[in-house]
Amino acid sequence: MSNTMEYKGYLGSVEFSEADGVFFGKVMGIRALLSYEGTNAKELVEDFHGVVDDYLALCAAEGKTPERAYKGSFNVRVSPELHKQAVICAEAQRISLNSFVEQALAKSVAGQRP
Repeated sequence: MSNTMEYKGYLGSVEFSEADGVFFGKVMGIRALLSYEGTNAKELVEDFHGVVDDYLALCAAEGKTPERAYKGSFNVRVSPELHKQAVICAEAQRISLNSFVEQALAKSVAGQRP
Protein backbone atom coordinates (compact mmCIF):
# COMPACT_ATOMS: atom_id res chain seq x y z
CA MET A 1 0.00 0.00 0.00
CA SER A 2 1.34 3.42 -0.95
CA ASN A 3 0.85 6.54 1.13
CA THR A 4 1.49 8.81 -1.83
CA MET A 5 -0.03 9.59 -5.19
CA GLU A 6 1.32 11.45 -8.22
CA TYR A 7 -0.29 13.81 -10.71
CA LYS A 8 1.39 16.03 -13.33
CA GLY A 9 4.74 15.51 -11.65
CA TYR A 10 3.52 16.49 -8.18
CA LEU A 11 3.63 14.03 -5.30
CA GLY A 12 0.88 14.08 -2.70
CA SER A 13 0.64 12.46 0.71
CA VAL A 14 -2.29 10.27 1.80
CA GLU A 15 -3.38 10.21 5.43
CA PHE A 16 -6.55 9.27 7.31
CA SER A 17 -8.21 10.90 10.29
CA GLU A 18 -10.24 8.33 12.16
CA ALA A 19 -11.76 11.04 14.36
CA ASP A 20 -13.04 12.98 11.35
CA GLY A 21 -13.61 10.01 9.05
CA VAL A 22 -11.77 11.74 6.22
CA PHE A 23 -8.75 11.13 4.02
CA PHE A 24 -6.44 14.12 3.58
CA GLY A 25 -3.04 15.09 2.30
CA LYS A 26 -0.79 17.79 0.93
CA VAL A 27 1.43 18.28 -2.09
CA MET A 28 4.95 17.40 -1.02
CA GLY A 29 8.25 19.02 -1.88
CA ILE A 30 7.12 22.58 -2.61
CA ARG A 31 6.83 25.66 -0.39
CA ALA A 32 3.21 26.41 -1.33
CA LEU A 33 0.69 24.72 0.97
CA LEU A 34 -1.62 22.73 -1.27
CA SER A 35 -3.92 20.47 0.73
CA TYR A 36 -6.87 18.29 -0.23
CA GLU A 37 -9.33 15.86 1.32
CA GLY A 38 -12.10 13.41 0.63
CA THR A 39 -14.41 11.02 2.43
CA ASN A 40 -13.28 8.18 0.16
CA ALA A 41 -10.38 7.38 -2.16
CA LYS A 42 -12.16 8.64 -5.28
CA GLU A 43 -12.92 12.02 -3.69
CA LEU A 44 -9.36 12.30 -2.36
CA VAL A 45 -7.83 11.70 -5.79
CA GLU A 46 -10.27 14.11 -7.46
CA ASP A 47 -9.51 16.84 -4.91
CA PHE A 48 -5.76 16.25 -5.26
CA HIS A 49 -6.01 16.61 -9.04
CA GLY A 50 -8.17 19.71 -8.64
CA VAL A 51 -5.71 21.36 -6.25
CA VAL A 52 -2.78 20.74 -8.61
CA ASP A 53 -4.78 21.99 -11.62
CA ASP A 54 -5.88 25.11 -9.69
CA TYR A 55 -2.29 25.79 -8.61
CA LEU A 56 -1.01 25.51 -12.18
CA ALA A 57 -3.84 27.74 -13.47
CA LEU A 58 -3.14 30.37 -10.78
CA CYS A 59 0.56 30.39 -11.65
CA ALA A 60 -0.27 30.80 -15.34
CA ALA A 61 -2.71 33.63 -14.61
CA GLU A 62 -0.09 35.43 -12.50
CA GLY A 63 2.69 34.77 -15.02
CA LYS A 64 4.70 32.83 -12.43
CA THR A 65 6.65 29.63 -12.95
CA PRO A 66 5.12 26.85 -10.82
CA GLU A 67 7.41 25.31 -8.22
CA ARG A 68 8.69 21.87 -9.10
CA ALA A 69 9.53 19.41 -6.38
CA TYR A 70 12.55 17.17 -6.39
CA LYS A 71 14.67 18.99 -8.95
CA GLY A 72 17.58 16.65 -8.34
CA SER A 73 19.69 18.91 -6.18
CA PHE A 74 19.70 19.52 -2.44
CA ASN A 75 22.05 20.54 0.34
CA VAL A 76 23.08 18.06 3.00
CA ARG A 77 24.70 19.05 6.28
CA VAL A 78 27.04 16.50 7.85
CA SER A 79 29.84 16.66 10.38
CA PRO A 80 33.25 17.79 9.13
CA GLU A 81 34.64 14.33 9.91
CA LEU A 82 31.98 12.53 7.86
CA HIS A 83 32.52 15.01 5.03
CA LYS A 84 36.25 14.27 5.09
CA GLN A 85 35.69 10.50 5.14
CA ALA A 86 33.25 10.72 2.23
CA VAL A 87 35.76 12.71 0.16
CA ILE A 88 38.49 10.15 0.92
CA CYS A 89 36.21 7.27 -0.12
CA ALA A 90 35.13 9.08 -3.30
CA GLU A 91 38.74 9.83 -4.26
CA ALA A 92 39.74 6.22 -3.60
CA GLN A 93 37.03 5.15 -6.08
CA ARG A 94 38.08 7.93 -8.49
CA ILE A 95 34.63 9.45 -8.55
CA SER A 96 33.29 12.82 -7.51
CA LEU A 97 31.82 13.39 -4.07
CA ASN A 98 28.50 14.02 -5.79
CA SER A 99 28.64 10.60 -7.50
CA PHE A 100 29.66 8.94 -4.25
CA VAL A 101 26.69 10.45 -2.38
CA GLU A 102 24.32 9.61 -5.25
CA GLN A 103 25.44 5.96 -5.21
CA ALA A 104 25.13 5.76 -1.43
CA LEU A 105 21.60 7.19 -1.54
CA ALA A 106 20.55 4.88 -4.37
CA LYS A 107 21.84 1.86 -2.46
CA SER A 108 20.09 2.93 0.74
CA VAL A 109 16.79 3.69 -0.97
CA ALA A 110 16.86 0.40 -2.91
CA GLY A 111 17.24 -1.45 0.40
CA GLN A 112 14.08 0.25 1.73
CA ARG A 113 11.71 -0.63 -1.08
CA PRO A 114 9.09 -3.25 -0.32
